[in-house]
Amino acid sequence: MATTNIPTVSFLRFLKHSFQILKNPLPFHHANFERLGDTFELTIGWNKKVVFSRDANFLQYVLQKNQRNYTKSEIQTRDLSKYVGHGLLTAEGAHWKQQRKLIQPGFHKKQLVTLLETMHQTISEELSKIQPGTSIDVFPVFNDLAFQVVAKSLFSGAVNPNEINRLQHITEAAQRMLVRELRQPYLRTWFRWSGTLEKHIDLVREARDLLKRIVHERRQSGQRQDDLLDMLLDARYEDGSAMDDAQLMDEILILFVAGHETTSNALTFIAELLARHPRYQEKIASELPDQLTSEKIPQLLKELQWTPMVIEEAMRLYPPAYFIDRVNLEADACNDMRYEAGTSLLFSVYEIHRHPAYWEDPLTFRPERFEDRTARTHSGHYFPFGAGPRMCIGNNFAMYEMILAVAQLMKRFQIEPVSRPIEIQPLITLKPKNANLVFQPRDQL
Repeated sequence: MATTNIPTVSFLRFLKHSFQILKNPLPFHHANFERLGDTFELTIGWNKKVVFSRDANFLQYVLQKNQRNYTKSEIQTRDLSKYVGHGLLTAEGAHWKQQRKLIQPGFHKKQLVTLLETMHQTISEELSKIQPGTSIDVFPVFNDLAFQVVAKSLFSGAVNPNEINRLQHITEAAQRMLVRELRQPYLRTWFRWSGTLEKHIDLVREARDLLKRIVHERRQSGQRQDDLLDMLLDARYEDGSAMDDAQLMDEILILFVAGHETTSNALTFIAELLARHPRYQEKIASELPDQLTSEKIPQLLKELQWTPMVIEEAMRLYPPAYFIDRVNLEADACNDMRYEAGTSLLFSVYEIHRHPAYWEDPLTFRPERFEDRTARTHSGHYFPFGAGPRMCIGNNFAMYEMILAVAQLMKRFQIEPVSRPIEIQPLITLKPKNANLVFQPRDQL
């Protein structure tokens, strides 16, 4: 792979820091950015290189200005797709365009209003499980919450708790296996030979069979629930045809994978930041009505100010999708850099969101920077949901869910930190580690 005007990190340096990179690659990449500038090339093997960048203009060029020349990497189009199929997240080219056009209307804000009561009730049920007054690891709480919201938004009440738990187990097991494959590529032959890979593929087959039964029962019932499953069943291509069952299963699996982990990560980081900055807890609590009833939710989503500002600032500091990868189809150039076709590009959203050239006092939690939400002041260097035509289709769904979850949290609890700050674990998404917090009931304060 030939590149021009891009500084290089040698393979020897990569090997020297390989143990650190395996544990957490972010400090290694940060050191290289500080030493070499906003874009560098890392040699990771024989004739194998990756271009890393925290240049927001470069990312905008790739995602928006010349997006037709870029495709997702094999991590998603090959590695992830064997677990979730070829839905919106993993599809490319004409197939992706067709699916995006088909599904996009179902995620417009007006459509999502029908799901708000389900979201609100599900969140209330899950937050009721929090044990107050004692230190707890909150990530499992938010992980269950986010999965339940996706499951009930998809299927209403048509799935029993045991089936939801089984789907959650399979989804998370498949993700853990993918991480092992990516972090330990030298064991891929062993994964195949030992049957470990086939075991996880069998789990995914089990999930698909379960989903097929749910869909079959919905069709046979002839009853509408106005949930996401009805939206997917109603969707029609330009020729009037519906998705076949295989494609429908792919899209449902994608919604489970993409719709729960990033949200649970974000909610965990939000809770941690609020615990360490209690004045923002009070700002949120002060803008909430006396009663958070379902009928008030649509108007509340329009009126709340501090709640979305806190969420956006938390996703700036801890973006759940902390990197964006692309491969160029034809040779290209940007900012005096030239690179041939097939160059692997990896953009650090984490670094862009903390870059002092784009953000004043970038490491400080300061939700006020998002106060003027109509000015799009940060749109050129803020990418919590990506950008361009492939911007996350579920961004409105995720924001509604997080706003409702944070509002209910602040209505019920005051959050206190424990002595040790939260840690981060960069895997496929930016996951929290040791997220221990204390929740004190507000009605007892």
